[in-house]
Amino acid sequence: MTYIKKISLKTTEIQEWVNLLGEVKEFVAESGVQEGLCLVYNPHTTAGLFINSYLDPNTPEDIMFEWNRLVPTRFDFFHQFDTPTDAAGHVKSVLMGSTVSLIIHEGGLVVGHSQGIVFAEFDGPRERHVFVKIIEG
Repeated sequence: MTYIKKISLKTTEIQEWVNLLGEVKEFVAESGVQEGLCLVYNPHTTAGLFINSYLDPNTPEDIMFEWNRLVPTRFDFFHQFDTPTDAAGHVKSVLMGSTVSLIIHEGGLVVGHSQGIVFAEFDGPRERHVFVKIIEG
């Protein structure tokens, strides 16, 4: 059996992190699935999705700083759409990825003690959606 949920969020900054772990864990618990897979998908091309630590509150700042160093917002990209951060956001999204796959074991997500499921906004603020699919078995 499969279950799907749409998580809606509104980012408030040009770039920010949103930890989705709590909502995803809650959905897994509600599903009642004991063993399976949990897929988290970001359908946006100027945002990313990944797993990382929330143990130190400065981790998001360090990672965003490095992303901006590697792919700065600039005006010499071949494409510019609606904002100066649009093209850089597309590149960051491709490098970071848009899906996360997690194992469900004994009714819970298999994650490290300090890990979060992170939605990374690169071209906000915007209304965004993330989809979660649970596959039993």
